[in-house]
Amino acid sequence: MMKFLFSLIMLIPLCFISEFWLMQFMFFILSFLFFFNISMSYLWTNISNFLGNDLLSFSLILLSFWICSLMILSSEKIFKLNNFSNLFLFIMVNLMLALYLAFSSMNLFIFYLFFEISLIPTLILIIGWGYQPERIEAGIYLLFYTLMVSLPMMISIFYYYEKFFSLDFCFMTNDLKNLFMYLCMNFVFFVKMPMFFVHLWLPKAHVEAPVSGSMILAGIMLKLGGYGLMRVMNLFLTVGMKFNFIFIIISLMGGFFVSLMCLRQSDIKSLIAYSSVAHMGLVLGGIMTLNIWGFWGSLIMMLAHGLCSSGLFCLANISYERLMSRSLYLNKGLINIFPSLSLWWFLFSSSNMAAPPSLNLLGEILLINSLVSFSSIFMIFLSLISFFSAAYSLFLYAFSQHGVYYSGMYSIYSGFFREYLLLFLHWFPLNILILKSEYFVLWI
Repeated sequence: MMKFLFSLIMLIPLCFISEFWLMQFMFFILSFLFFFNISMSYLWTNISNFLGNDLLSFSLILLSFWICSLMILSSEKIFKLNNFSNLFLFIMVNLMLALYLAFSSMNLFIFYLFFEISLIPTLILIIGWGYQPERIEAGIYLLFYTLMVSLPMMISIFYYYEKFFSLDFCFMTNDLKNLFMYLCMNFVFFVKMPMFFVHLWLPKAHVEAPVSGSMILAGIMLKLGGYGLMRVMNLFLTVGMKFNFIFIIISLMGGFFVSLMCLRQSDIKSLIAYSSVAHMGLVLGGIMTLNIWGFWGSLIMMLAHGLCSSGLFCLANISYERLMSRSLYLNKGLINIFPSLSLWWFLFSSSNMAAPPSLNLLGEILLINSLVSFSSIFMIFLSLISFFSAAYSLFLYAFSQHGVYYSGMYSIYSGFFREYLLLFLHWFPLNILILKSEYFVLWI
């Protein structure tokens, strides 16, 4: 594991002396090298120093490498305009370093430290390369929502260490029958997911962020919350059996309300951001059931959502770069001017509504099994969430592709090869990974 850490550190000077596309190539090389370091084990493997990986951390580190590679591919505009492109690459490498250390750490405090550090490069991305003046406000939202609940977690980590003398995940097997500790340690993850009621920072940050900021927020940042919950939930089994149902109800009701909100959004990025909240509500519900179906369903859903949501933000950005607007009222009739892009809108919208053969479908099946086994009442909310996720995905596709284009211009524009490669590299893993779903199903 240390070899990848040192590879990323060695990329830092390369940011200032190399071409944009060399860094792109290096990130893809690291993605493929890490893929061959595959770990299909419940137990920690590839241990070196304080780092290691099991299937959960391996999946999320690989997703981080892949999304960061695609973020550079999607940000050609920064390179073309020479808009501090070296600084952008430096921020990217630092962000990847923080994510790598957060996901591969075997120690709770080191995980918490890099969990918080990853906030800083994201904040710089939003404030530095965002589009509107409101990006400052969006950055403050992001910062304060996270920092407000991170201090209680730090204090609870110190308290746990004082009491049990270890913060290594392997030795954290004590059952803490303390509701206050449960809330202090988990609330930071609820905000990061984000759970309904503490989700308002997410649409704000997405709308103001550049395409790379939206991709990292949707693709990886939300997954930090799910990963953290999966790691610490075994400390709160007794408390969880009593109180988890409250958070499951909030998540599922919130998922339903947010799905309704999606149907009245006029901003494409805002619609995709709210759909993320609905999907992560399902993930949070699955983790809170404390059963194996929920954990595997949550992992699969996080991977699927990371690829699908990131691809949708790329599509929204491709339209924005041409029309200089994200409004659904202005982005109408795109099938007339970008007919080849309409296929990609359809593919990603169908994946977003969990149509086969996407990984979203497998994740939803496992999560529905998990939640219904917890309580049959949840079937009402699950059916509503499934129906409305199809409704807002169709709304997004139909409203943007059909109708009359507002300026009366009907020239056909095909787009760049880079953009189609970017979309293909999101869509292909999203739909090909379901062929290897036996790894999860066999273990269940």
